[in-house]
Amino acid sequence: MASRSGQAAPKGLFLFVFLLLIVVAPLRGLAAPYAAMVMDARTGEVLHSRNADTPLHPASLTKMMTLYIAFQAVQRGEISLDTEVTISNLAASEPPSKLGLRSGQKIRLRYLLRAAAVKSANDAATAIGEAISGSEDAFATRMNRTAAAMGMTNTNFRNAHGLTQSGHLSTARDMSVLGRHVIYDFPQYYNLFSRRTADAGIANVSHTNSRWLNSYEGGDGIKTGYTNAAGFNLVASAHRGQERVIATVFGGSSTSARNARITELMDMGFDRAPSNVNTRPPQAPAATPTDRPGNNVLVSSGATRGNAGKTIRVSGLVTRSIRPILRPLPQVSPEVAMAAVDTDTIDSLVADAVDAAVAEALGTALAENDVTVDPGSVTQSGSDQQFVAAATAEPEVVTRISTSGGRHWGVNVGRYNSRHEAERVLLRVALNEMSTLDGALRRVVQRSGGFDANFMGLTRDGADLACRRLQARGTTCFMMGSDE
Repeated sequence: MASRSGQAAPKGLFLFVFLLLIVVAPLRGLAAPYAAMVMDARTGEVLHSRNADTPLHPASLTKMMTLYIAFQAVQRGEISLDTEVTISNLAASEPPSKLGLRSGQKIRLRYLLRAAAVKSANDAATAIGEAISGSEDAFATRMNRTAAAMGMTNTNFRNAHGLTQSGHLSTARDMSVLGRHVIYDFPQYYNLFSRRTADAGIANVSHTNSRWLNSYEGGDGIKTGYTNAAGFNLVASAHRGQERVIATVFGGSSTSARNARITELMDMGFDRAPSNVNTRPPQAPAATPTDRPGNNVLVSSGATRGNAGKTIRVSGLVTRSIRPILRPLPQVSPEVAMAAVDTDTIDSLVADAVDAAVAEALGTALAENDVTVDPGSVTQSGSDQQFVAAATAEPEVVTRISTSGGRHWGVNVGRYNSRHEAERVLLRVALNEMSTLDGALRRVVQRSGGFDANFMGLTRDGADLACRRLQARGTTCFMMGSDE
């Protein structure tokens, strides 16, 4: 018995080692490589990087580019948020995460954007790509063209959703660059990435990373991603005061481990980022001929993977300007008029006219908004009129506001190097937030470090609401004043 017992032990040990080799070893091979980057979003300065240029599987981080191109297409008039998109067999058959779209179903583009941004729905992402470019392959081509224009040198997209596909790769650096473009190029849509829930037309969807957004001070986006090949990925952004940081992680081992690491990287970024720095937004990629509205006519019969369907493409270079042509003054020929006025003067006149139009749209008197009209700048000939609103050399500064009704609060939207820059920001913000800033007075205050851009004369609730809405759009904002 002892002899048999002595022979049984080695056999059991051999069996145990064999199981380790065939089960555990392959699992070790599934561990995704780690990469990270931390960036000062205001300047693009890299604050930390590790394996940041290693091509890896981006997973659903890919949808940042899908959404970026959708915002771009809406802005350029190629498609509208209310366009009814017909769902193809390909889109409906995408694996989870998904919205649950059915082949032949019609749904507005705005709902697809919400589903892709908040729930990370793969069927919605594919439907977006097909709606804009006609097919998955054509949309991937546009994704890569846009990535190249942004300087994403180590990225190659093969689909709109990010599911693992041969050759579909990106890097922590490139995804950080893309996240920065999303923030600065389309601030009007950036709030999508921080919505905890959203109406996606056929269902209400919940955010894939609400746990981190709820736990990290100032966190407001951007995108999660997970596949077996990629691991747990995340591009996150947060702002505190004048600072905004972007942190990217590839290859997390779990959701909790990824969130813990992104928190560490974010804290590192805020420790290293300077408090005051001039924001230098990235240069938005220019439209290429094939991206311009009206340049391509696409008719798709509902592509399926492996069969792109019938696509008719009519393409050609733009043969005339798509911008309105200024009407020349009747007294002189266009050639003489253009020769007599240099481009700087034209830009100045246009900027002043825009300021006056913004003030009128806000329903306030021009004199109360630091803009005056020079009567000599209005000329009339027959039915033709030319109107030029010129800003005064020394804008009126509001020194007192009404103290009735508890409107003792205000909001600050940044400090700028010049009075003119601060005034322009105030005009832009006022136009974007007409509902919450209605009745507020714009005020530029000179400080030792620059010119503060303020809105004054708000209630506490009004100031709080304005700041929350502005921060959701990516605009720095803090409240000022008291209830006393």
